[in-house]
Amino acid sequence: MDSLKHDWLTEGLIDYEYKKYVLLAYLKDIGKKFNQSELYPFMTDLIFHYRNLIKVRESKKLMYDSFPETLTKADFNKLRLTYDKIINDDEVMEQIERIISFAIPKMKGMLEEGKELYEFVEEQINLEPVGVSPIYSDEGYLFINQDASSDVSIYRYQMTFFEHAEEKYRSMSTEFLMNEIRNISKSYENIKVSLTKKYTELPNPATYLAVSKLKFPLNETVLPVAKRMLVRRISTTD
Repeated sequence: MDSLKHDWLTEGLIDYEYKKYVLLAYLKDIGKKFNQSELYPFMTDLIFHYRNLIKVRESKKLMYDSFPETLTKADFNKLRLTYDKIINDDEVMEQIERIISFAIPKMKGMLEEGKELYEFVEEQINLEPVGVSPIYSDEGYLFINQDASSDVSIYRYQMTFFEHAEEKYRSMSTEFLMNEIRNISKSYENIKVSLTKKYTELPNPATYLAVSKLKFPLNETVLPVAKRMLVRRISTTD
């Protein structure tokens, strides 16, 4: 149970002991993932639920913009109607408030564990450009190497931009291309040149190498952390 339903707070039996059991089972599974050095998508899911509980406690409302994109507006409207009815029921609302008061510090504690793991992983990763970096760096390649091995995972990345509440945000999408074996005759620069010949639409690609001193789960941990590091790096050089 490494994810909670978006409406876990109001779905089914609204009982403090029951919801407490559901939450603790969820957090136990998240803790297991963190112990296995797996960060995503579990950290993102936890942050979403924590922020939503904070908003509910502060405003007694469910905020549509806090829900993931998979939740349609129609689904949210049904959820909001359910919650509006609950607010008018003092007995049920008392249960909800007890659940929220219990859940927020528990989730915050687990978030602190996730943050410590994230910071530890980030400390192990060194991010550097491969070859000369072009002026345009919103699209290119990301190489990932771990634990001084010869294996190199190669991704194509592209920066995306979106606006929300008068603020602009950057995110990065990646596409896995291939694995390569690095050796004396195939350096990172050689791999970059080979990519340039294969994918001619990027004749002078920005290319970055993320090297982790320790080995972690690639898709759940190293890739998402390296992506966030690369987004920050590109953002500061624009």
